[in-house]
Amino acid sequence: MAEVFEPRFADNAAAVAHMKQVAVGQSGFSRFLGVEPITCWDGKSELLLNIRPDMTQHHGFAHGAIVGLMADNACAWAAASVAGDVVTGSYSINFLAPARGTRLRAVGSVVKAGKRQVIVRADVWSESAESAPVLAAVAQATIVPLG
Repeated sequence: MAEVFEPRFADNAAAVAHMKQVAVGQSGFSRFLGVEPITCWDGKSELLLNIRPDMTQHHGFAHGAIVGLMADNACAWAAASVAGDVVTGSYSINFLAPARGTRLRAVGSVVKAGKRQVIVRADVWSESAESAPVLAAVAQATIVPLG
């Protein structure tokens, strides 16, 4: 049976404010990239990232490391919404299509939350004004609660 966790915050707005201050504000890499949390509530997460030219690889797509960061953060932030302070134990990612757009959107969802680990899935979408969103990658992570 999955462990039941009480929310640490009153609502999504309070959780997102905390993620902006801690998960982005105290993470040099996420802050440098400009990761923007949208949702971090009830086992779900959503974050956005505008793709700059210095985030691309030689074909002009978002670099795989950037797509991986978005998947990792979506998994960790979804887990944090039910388990508190966390770190990533492991994750695997499958790249499905080049991230050609101007923005990445990552959506994470807790599969099962336990006392020692939280299993989470994430989808990373490539978006642009000119075309429909494209599913660029899917990931699964084992996230470890620190509390």
